[in-house]
Amino acid sequence: MALIGAVADDLTGATTVGVLLARAGAKTAALFRTRELDAEDLLDYQAIVLSTDSRALSKEEAMQRVKSATLTLKKMGVKQFSKRIDTTLRGGIGAEIEAMLEELPAGTIAVMVPAMPQSNRIMVGGYSLINGVPLSMTPVAHDVRTPVRDSFVPRLIARQTSRQVGHISLDELLKGKDNLKKVFIKLRETGNEILLVDAISLEDVEMIAETVIELNWNVLAIDPGPFTERLAKVRGWVKCRVPSVPLREKPEPSDKGTVIVIAGSASPVTISQMKALQELPGTHTVSVTASYLVPGGKLAAAEVEKVVRSILEALRQETPPRVVLIETAISGQVLNLDEEDQRYGMPSGQAANNISQGLGKIARKVLDQVADKITGLYLTGGDIMVNVCAELEARGIELLDYVIPQADQGKLIGGKFHGFPVIGKGGLTGDLKTAIFCVNRLFDIRKGL
Repeated sequence: MALIGAVADDLTGATTVGVLLARAGAKTAALFRTRELDAEDLLDYQAIVLSTDSRALSKEEAMQRVKSATLTLKKMGVKQFSKRIDTTLRGGIGAEIEAMLEELPAGTIAVMVPAMPQSNRIMVGGYSLINGVPLSMTPVAHDVRTPVRDSFVPRLIARQTSRQVGHISLDELLKGKDNLKKVFIKLRETGNEILLVDAISLEDVEMIAETVIELNWNVLAIDPGPFTERLAKVRGWVKCRVPSVPLREKPEPSDKGTVIVIAGSASPVTISQMKALQELPGTHTVSVTASYLVPGGKLAAAEVEKVVRSILEALRQETPPRVVLIETAISGQVLNLDEEDQRYGMPSGQAANNISQGLGKIARKVLDQVADKITGLYLTGGDIMVNVCAELEARGIELLDYVIPQADQGKLIGGKFHGFPVIGKGGLTGDLKTAIFCVNRLFDIRKGL
């Protein structure tokens, strides 16, 4: 029976919090269809994380999806509820917090700790910093779908919700847990329903978790993952931590099969990672013309078939490539997706969805014919993960470990390719070598390492 239930606004977010719980010893599934939560084969999971795929939706539609997910988790008997948020605070966080609070017992207090110190994401003085840089000065300010242009989190969240937002500074944490309890109580008594707390280390996060448990409050955790994991730890629900696996940078002769990499993100981070991967011996790049996928229909179908033929031809060579990199943004023009929506008279976000669906169809057609040759899938971008999983008829991913924080390792749940190894990563995560590390981890999984 699931004790821990979390709602995430995309699948990469779901895997990020899920893998932290998995590494702490909880059998965890990240799912992206609400109806799948009632399946009997999920009853032995201790933690369920549901992706609502709501980050870019309207406030009303996002809230409805979040409410539905929360109600389903309640029916499962979940005891600890979390709202997983993006480390770069994209999406309608305030509205989704409201949606969960409306379905949870009266008096539930939302405690928001938007720090993930192991990924150099912290909050101090109410300001979100990534690698020491204010959030609004990072690439997320130019995100094509959900840009964030305010680094001051209390103001950012207050604009998204009618609930009163209180902020607890690092200075109050540094005075110790007893002081922190007093501050929590005072803020709650003065009408604050969302308490934002600074944190710069995992020790800070754990102290916050200990504080709310000792106060015996009914808490909705709002965080990228560490606060949720530490709450479960303090409650004694998770105990056995998974040991870290060394990262590997260089190919080895014992690497068998081919890893399929699908890079749909056009972020500068992803593009630099894919260029580094291209430099590895044995990497075969197949470029997809994204503009052909945008309108759907015959043009998209023809592009999918052309790319599939190219991949199959490469895989059937006497010496097949070690890596097949399927990309849309390294060699071609980066599309303005809002303009593409307008050009074809489509609803906002449809161009991005059509591109992701096209890439998912490519993955399915390739695996249908040569799955025995494929070592695993490396997917970068939340939309890519959702659409590839959907095309493969998977219900979600069982989380096992991470390669680096926010680059998450697991295996598909359900469908024809049940148990197939997969690693997923958000488009803004990692450094130049991240894709290389992820590809090599898939080869190591095949070798049983």
